[in-house]
Amino acid sequence: MNFKDYTCQDFCEILASKAPVPGGGGASALAGALAIALGNMVGNLTIGKKKYASVEEEILACNVQAEKLRLRFLELIQADGDSFAPLAAVYRLPSGTEEEKAIKEEKLQVALVDACVVPEQIMECCMEALRLIDIYEAKGSVMAVSDAAAAALLAKSALSAAALNLRINAKSLRDRVIAEDILGRMNAWIAEGDTLADEIYTRALNKLN
Repeated sequence: MNFKDYTCQDFCEILASKAPVPGGGGASALAGALAIALGNMVGNLTIGKKKYASVEEEILACNVQAEKLRLRFLELIQADGDSFAPLAAVYRLPSGTEEEKAIKEEKLQVALVDACVVPEQIMECCMEALRLIDIYEAKGSVMAVSDAAAAALLAKSALSAAALNLRINAKSLRDRVIAEDILGRMNAWIAEGDTLADEIYTRALNKLN
């Protein structure tokens, strides 16, 4: 069964277990799904209100994007688990002889690069989520401003959590050009995402105060 089809209780139980997946990557994808779902809620609380008629078309467009993004996050929970299997298999390869060590190391380098793909996708989705949440907070119903702020915090956490998988995989890469390329994108997303999330949160607090 796909992880997205688990109940909340079942997912948390397997996450807490010794099972190798889901782990931090899957949890970050779930946090991202919760973040954009919460932002989407702000949008749904906004449409149909006379006070927000001038932004309704934009909010409706955001809602369409948010729904697609939520589904994408949910698929990435499973994708993260699936991407871990090849890496785990490489770590289990024998390394008793020099030849076995060389083969294992070669396969490991390929698997490490492949293992970075899903965390990067999660981070990209987190950035998209934050940009939508920014609009929801700025133009959505003020009655749900606290929810928009909570959504921003969740997205920021998901972004940082996904980055940890990139850090640990890139650290073991021999090809430092590839590693620095991965880390460069990661750092750019963290810098932009943290700034945007903090701006959203600060604006929301000012409205609440």
